[in-house]
Amino acid sequence: MGLFLRWLFAFVLLAATYNPTNWNYIRWTVGHYETHLSLAVFLGLVLGIGYIIYLRATIRSIGGFGMFLIISLVATLLWVLYDFGLLSLGNQTVNVWLGILALSIVLGIGLSWSIVRRKLSGQADVDDIED
Repeated sequence: MGLFLRWLFAFVLLAATYNPTNWNYIRWTVGHYETHLSLAVFLGLVLGIGYIIYLRATIRSIGGFGMFLIISLVATLLWVLYDFGLLSLGNQTVNVWLGILALSIVLGIGLSWSIVRRKLSGQADVDDIED
């Protein structure tokens, strides 16, 4: 359940920032920054903190190469679905949602990787602390 919740929060974070609907931070800010600048800055900082938490944890746990591998795996799965006719890439709205889904999978796995690795190997990750 923890892995699902971490992925779901990553999906919500990405979708709240930008999605093909009118309900996202980017479009709201463009339309309302003059009248609600303080709220736009506050919400931007909240989203920024979410991204920092996810990106920092992802880079520390799986690194850049791991991120590349996961996004490659998701992209290859989408290619297989497209190749078998189960997925059509002609709709730009669907493509944006697929991009959000793919990036949220990378961030969700990155935040959860230490937990997954501990369950698979029985070894815990320990941060190096220098005195």
